[in-house]
Amino acid sequence: MLKLSNVDSYYGKAQILFDLSLEVRERQVVAVIGANGAGKSTTLNVIIGRVKPASGSVTLEGQSIAGDSVQAIVKRGITCVPQRRRIFPTMTVKENLEVGSYIRRHDRAGTRRVMEEVLDLFPVLARKAGSLGGVLSGGEQQMLAIGRGLMAQPRVLLLDEPSMGLSPKLTTEMFEDIRRIADTGRTVLIVEQNAYAALSVADHGYVLENGRVALSGEADDLIENDYVRQTYLGA
Repeated sequence: MLKLSNVDSYYGKAQILFDLSLEVRERQVVAVIGANGAGKSTTLNVIIGRVKPASGSVTLEGQSIAGDSVQAIVKRGITCVPQRRRIFPTMTVKENLEVGSYIRRHDRAGTRRVMEEVLDLFPVLARKAGSLGGVLSGGEQQMLAIGRGLMAQPRVLLLDEPSMGLSPKLTTEMFEDIRRIADTGRTVLIVEQNAYAALSVADHGYVLENGRVALSGEADDLIENDYVRQTYLGA
């Protein structure tokens, strides 16, 4: 469904991604793990159009999206939930969600349907629909950020470090929510430092090191891989 092939990418003169290839198949959860500076967020920025690849290809269902604007890529069906949530603290939960549907604002019936789905998925947001985003807990704000992303009715949902700033308990709950999102038929790509949490809910995984794919495979196999266990899982 979503495919990066032999991508090189730079920030200025510094090369960040080297011949990077990965694939996200329809209705899969794919986890990209790695340390700070491994190139995880740059990979997302290449997909969403914030960074243009110097070489290689980025395709969605066989059609090139490399070089497209962020808005055009969102319209094509890819939405990114950024690090640190970036909700609107002085807007209500409901208003924050409605912002996410702006790109689909002419599809009122679809927007109402997705709003109901998001509030069913995150009941706490339904209970706090009239509360300001700024008074929510960190976990609730992350739910709101993901819900806002879903309001764009994406075909592929990108999540950038969704566990950042969350307690271990909230991290576990968040990744359970992500798995439930995928089980509704959505396609999800996660980049995450918490390797175990991400791989535990993923179907497939990639290990990035210094801008290159060091390992890839079924998520269950990566969890049992000795190198991954020693380097990323603390085993």
